[in-house]
Amino acid sequence: MASNTPDVDIEAETAAEPIEPAETGTGLDENVAGALSYLIGFVSGLILFLVETENQFVRFHAAQSMVFTGLFVVSYIALSIVGTVISTVMFASTSTFFIGSIVSLVLGLVWLGLAVGGFALWIYLMVKAYRGETVRLPIAAGIADKLV
Repeated sequence: MASNTPDVDIEAETAAEPIEPAETGTGLDENVAGALSYLIGFVSGLILFLVETENQFVRFHAAQSMVFTGLFVVSYIALSIVGTVISTVMFASTSTFFIGSIVSLVLGLVWLGLAVGGFALWIYLMVKAYRGETVRLPIAAGIADKLV
């Protein structure tokens, strides 16, 4: 029995042209420039923020990279100052030596968690930017929006 429906090549019908990422003022694809804005933290973010004046995707990632790096450095410095003050006070007396040791250990673990978490987030942001996606960090994205 013959069919009245024409033969249709499903693959040809559903195949779409690959979407090319938009180029930036730097000549890089926007996803590459977005990922590179995180590569060296504040420095690469600042360079791409100043060089790229048109592409909002790259400017946002560059601004968020600068803010994220700045917040990370401020957190590290604050934690170091708190740790130094507590250690100095606690180790000044032999009666608080044990408590000072425990507090120093806890602060060291917090610093380690901050470092590992910051590194993981840094890699995550680079990968997402390379895929053309925008991840908005809670505090950093709000500040980055104001910069862009």
